[in-house]
Amino acid sequence: MKPPKPRHLASVLAGYLLLSFPAANNPAAAAPDYASVTARPLTFPADFGSHPDFRTEWWYVTGWLKTRQGDPLGFQITFFRSKPATDAANPSAFAPRQLLIAHCALSDPKRGRLWQDQRIRRAGMQLAEAAEGDTNVWIERWSLKRQDGKYVAQIDAEDFSLDLALTETQAVLLNGEAGISRKGPLPQAASYYYSLPHLNVTGKISRKGAKSEVSGEAWFDHEWSSEYLEPQAIGWDWIGINLDDGAALMAFRIRGPQEEQRWAGGTYRSGDGQVQILQPADIEFRARRQWTSPRTGTSYPVEWSVRVGLRKIDLKPLLDDQENDTRLSTGAIYWEGAVSAYEQRRLIGRGYLELTGYGERLQLR
Repeated sequence: MKPPKPRHLASVLAGYLLLSFPAANNPAAAAPDYASVTARPLTFPADFGSHPDFRTEWWYVTGWLKTRQGDPLGFQITFFRSKPATDAANPSAFAPRQLLIAHCALSDPKRGRLWQDQRIRRAGMQLAEAAEGDTNVWIERWSLKRQDGKYVAQIDAEDFSLDLALTETQAVLLNGEAGISRKGPLPQAASYYYSLPHLNVTGKISRKGAKSEVSGEAWFDHEWSSEYLEPQAIGWDWIGINLDDGAALMAFRIRGPQEEQRWAGGTYRSGDGQVQILQPADIEFRARRQWTSPRTGTSYPVEWSVRVGLRKIDLKPLLDDQENDTRLSTGAIYWEGAVSAYEQRRLIGRGYLELTGYGERLQLR
């Protein structure tokens, strides 16, 4: 892995310092009291905001953009909030009671790989925050905020930047049973989870200082949990697809140590608003083609056939090299990229595919 560039070095060092505070380094520290996922209705706008009593939370935006010249691009912005295993009784203002992590990437076929960057900070100290009550997460000059039915994303990354407005065009889509999404055979392996498909996107991007006006469509996810993966799980495969007829499809599977499907689920909402909750038996992921990263040696299945009920949807990537190296923040390397969806060889939509746990077991911090 290449060493970090000077401008990014402060963020990297801050990340290592933050992760040096676990309770294991302090035998007297009390174990954290994480909240549990229980049956309750999601309420908005309160649930758009942060849930600091839960261990892990993320706000996740992916989408397809097009420049004025017609060049396609994929983009991904994710903000993570993590409640570390620190002593809640520690009175120090420097105690990392909440950590904020952010990833951003642009899939650029002309470049042949991702533009990507990452940040990590402890919450507070005027450096980073995840507000309660509505979406407002930020790390210095990286931010995602919801206001008046619109999300504003502003990212000032190492070699690129994004300044995007994402406008809601559809109602909130609750995943799982009324917003509770099971992630395994055990009931406690679950998250609160909702999506906003078909966000209309306008704005500007910059790559190496060259600016472009862009427009497109995006998918927004928000999840929070304290026990997302059971111990036997090594990772997951996930898709969020905006279909051309106005429908939306989210599907995932959780994989075990032998690459077996330990759990699966999803949500399909038709163009006229009818919602179908997908059960494990409704979902089947089949890999069609592998790509091996020249940097990490990890092999990823980048083309898929996904059975959703009686339908079979084929996925093809915008480009093969959409590997995300986030070892300097979350410690993970994974594949996450823009894909086109086909049914009987006909293009029916576009979205994103995420593949985790292929190089090594995914560890959620």
